[in-house]
Amino acid sequence: MRRGLRFVPLALLAAVLLELVVFVAVGRAIGFGSTLLVVFAVSLLGLVLLRREGMRAWRGFRDSAQAGRPPGRQVTDGLVGLFGALLLAMPGLLSGLVGVLLLVPPVRRLARGGVQRAAERRVSSMVAGDLFARRVRVRRGEPQPADAQPAAEPTVVDGGRAIEGEIVEPGRN
Repeated sequence: MRRGLRFVPLALLAAVLLELVVFVAVGRAIGFGSTLLVVFAVSLLGLVLLRREGMRAWRGFRDSAQAGRPPGRQVTDGLVGLFGALLLAMPGLLSGLVGVLLLVPPVRRLARGGVQRAAERRVSSMVAGDLFARRVRVRRGEPQPADAQPAAEPTVVDGGRAIEGEIVEPGRN
C-alpha cells in the first residue's frame, strides 16, 4: 500500500467535519431552512452537470480517437469536469464550492495540467507519449551528430524564431 493512501480515511473524516462546521456557520448566518435549500439546489445542479460533463468527456474522447489524436487531454479534461460535477452533486457547501471552481475554465486548465503530470509520473514514457501529445520548442540550426558534445552557445539560424512541433517516434505516423 502506498504511503499516502494511509491518510485517506483521516482526510475524509476531516472533510466531513469541515463540511459540518461550514454548514452550521452558514445555517446560523442565513437560517437552517435556507441553508438546507441551498445544499439541495447545489446537489441537484451537480446531478444535472454530472450527466452533461460525462457526455462531454465521452464525445471528446471519441472525437480524438476517431481523428487519430492522443486522447489524453480530452480524458483529463473530462475527468476534471466529472470530478467537479460529482463534488457538486455531493451534499455539502464546501464540496459544492470546490466543484464549481473545478468547472471554471482557468481553474479547470490548472487542474487538468496537474492530473496530466500525475498520470505521466505513474505510467511509462511510452504510454504517456501515446496518451498526451508532446509539444516541444525547437530552433532551426545545423543538425548535430549523436556523439557530439552540446555547444556552450547553440547555433541559431533564421533569427532564432521558435518552431512548434510534436515529438514523433520513428516509424510512427
